[in-house]
Amino acid sequence: MRVAMIGTGYVGLVSGACFADFGHSVVCIDKDEAKIARLKDGGIPIYEPGLDALVANNVRDGRLSFATEPAEAIAQADAVFIAVGTPSRRGDGHADLSYVHAAAAEIADLMQGFTVVVTKSTVPVGTGDEIERIIRERRPDAEFAVVSNPEFLREGAAIEDFKRPDRVVVGADDERAREVMRELYRPLKLNETPILFTGRRTSELIKYAANAFLAMKITFINEMADLCEAVGADVQQVARGIGLDNRIGSKFLNAGPGYGGSCFPKDTLALVRTADDAGSPVRLVKTTVEVNDARKKAMAGRVSAAAGELKGKTVAILGLTFKPNTDDMRDAPSLDVVPALLAMGAAVRAFDPEGMEEAAKVLEGDVTFVDGPYSAVEGADAAVILTEWDQFRALDLDRVKLLMKAPVVVDLRNVYRPEDMRARGFKYSSIGRA
Repeated sequence: MRVAMIGTGYVGLVSGACFADFGHSVVCIDKDEAKIARLKDGGIPIYEPGLDALVANNVRDGRLSFATEPAEAIAQADAVFIAVGTPSRRGDGHADLSYVHAAAAEIADLMQGFTVVVTKSTVPVGTGDEIERIIRERRPDAEFAVVSNPEFLREGAAIEDFKRPDRVVVGADDERAREVMRELYRPLKLNETPILFTGRRTSELIKYAANAFLAMKITFINEMADLCEAVGADVQQVARGIGLDNRIGSKFLNAGPGYGGSCFPKDTLALVRTADDAGSPVRLVKTTVEVNDARKKAMAGRVSAAAGELKGKTVAILGLTFKPNTDDMRDAPSLDVVPALLAMGAAVRAFDPEGMEEAAKVLEGDVTFVDGPYSAVEGADAAVILTEWDQFRALDLDRVKLLMKAPVVVDLRNVYRPEDMRARGFKYSSIGRA
């Protein structure tokens, strides 16, 4: 099938490359000329394991291409995907749909023949109706159907998630559109992937509900971690004890500094605003947003509690991205922790395997970026594990202790065992453990 993918951000580029790998003909479109030029030259603007090879293979085989001008790709497409950004709107927290609406208008002007317009971007309930209205106003004669097809990709595991998903959700009322979507996802039948067909508004809400539930699960175990510290329990054993219950499950029960990233913060906030506007407030989600924001801001206090007065001291930060295996800095806990440490008078020396280029754009002040974890801890008065990259899980701890000015480690991801760290002579602080 012929696919036009509008937007070459995280969702658009991964989805486009995976559809091409399924055997479809895909054109990824973006107005950013520098980004498209980089992609045509074989460069990848984001870090996602395996994506560079996937893109290269499908470009080589002629199934994947890139363009700044959308006319030809949209005119020939069986399906046009909208995969543009929907950031939180400043001031009120609603999703900014300006890019979605602009894409809808462009599609309306360029499409030919029956075209399925698919919303891949995360959008509030009712957005599909607005896309349909925009297209219908501009092209009263057009044959088209608007479909909701939310993404459920985890950064760092996106290709696997696309090719072996738990489910595919499609919100469509038009049977021709359903047939197009079945054909697009036909390769997944080999894995017996469930394809859930729903109404369009239901599909839009499924995406927000899924992200909100996971965000609540993370926030729940974080609050349990605080309680564990207060009563002398171990949050990792609590998480295992409740996670073995199939009704709860073990995923997203890792205590830490709070959730971040491109999805959970903006999607929970957008759901809260949507629910308030509908007169049906989601109080659990609203509280989750508030608790998580406060948690990220409080993490620097754990460093000062472990290391004492921070003025004039050096703090090593290991990990800056919101999670491992990505260069995404959006709403990362480091964006709260590092400025708070600087405000306390500390100098910060930081290392992240993939995120330092992005971090340098958003972190200001006395932050020095170095080329490895041992360079970060050298001469430091405290070291903070902020992102659980694999290379931080097996550090030469004797070397770390020798390099540090003071052997203080604040492990916000519970990478190491407290008894091991104490035996090596570290003053060790972690989350939810004695």
